[in-house]
Amino acid sequence: MDLDVFIAAHRAEWDRLDALLHRKRRLTGTEADELVALYQRTTTHLSLLLSSAPDPALTTRLTSLVARARSTVTGARKASWRDTARFFTTAFPAAVYRLRHWWVPTAVLSTVVAALLGWWIAAHPEVQAAIGAPDDLRAMTRPGGEYETYYSSHPATAFAAQVWTNNAQAVAMCLVLGAFLGLPVLWILFQNMLNLGVGIGLMSSAGRLDTFLGLILPHGLLELTAVFIAAGIGLRLGWTLIDPGPRTRRAALAQEGRSALGVAIGLAAVLFVSGALEAFVTPSALPTWARIGIGTATELAFLLYVQVLGGRAVRAGATGDLDPADRDATLPTAA
Repeated sequence: MDLDVFIAAHRAEWDRLDALLHRKRRLTGTEADELVALYQRTTTHLSLLLSSAPDPALTTRLTSLVARARSTVTGARKASWRDTARFFTTAFPAAVYRLRHWWVPTAVLSTVVAALLGWWIAAHPEVQAAIGAPDDLRAMTRPGGEYETYYSSHPATAFAAQVWTNNAQAVAMCLVLGAFLGLPVLWILFQNMLNLGVGIGLMSSAGRLDTFLGLILPHGLLELTAVFIAAGIGLRLGWTLIDPGPRTRRAALAQEGRSALGVAIGLAAVLFVSGALEAFVTPSALPTWARIGIGTATELAFLLYVQVLGGRAVRAGATGDLDPADRDATLPTAA
């Protein structure tokens, strides 16, 4: 391709498209038809340029023109409060409910692993000695020790923000790393269960397991549920690489990936609630039964939300994926 000849032949069309896109007033019917035709032609020009003579400056200009024209032709869709409401009443609970056969077993098995690790540590002093020096372990587990003061060691608002950030990172890693056949997700899960098991084992050996559970359960039920959901969906994403089912592997990964992204956004809100519980309820002066009751009620409310709204949405055909109008939008090409 002779680039100079190509530019000379089509510059007027590009300039005209640019002028139409900069019109302040509403386009007439004739001008709108002209804009669509120029958009299609410019899309073809960009395709030819990329395949034959990829000039950086010209490619940048045409890419910008095509993007702006596409937004004008297809009508850029702006998010609204209605979209937000639909996400939290349909898309998010549907995605979580649809994949319950992945994250529920993940939750059960992970909890069993944490309990076994806690029993093993509590029953074997030599394992405790490997974790830390006796004086350090006593400082952690005694009344008023590090396990208890951890939740009130910082101002509640700052602590809630820190907790939310840490948990959101763990959830995001489970979802993103699921694409690597799910293996990193198993490691992240094990690390979380190991930390929980160490706490159970050490506090149990000190005769203070009830205190530990009183500190963990108010926020930990919802927090761990979010982690289990992310891990289960990450494992499902990894399995999609192995067995995409009747879909092509590319289509299956695209669908599951979009669904996982939506779940990540929803879980950010869930973790915000669990972070608030950890910062304001866990270290509060409320009796243990009241703190655990608040955590249990919050957990049951979330599970009921997924069961009722998610189940209804899935039965209506929702999968947690994007709407077809947003998913299948494609660039028109000239015949």
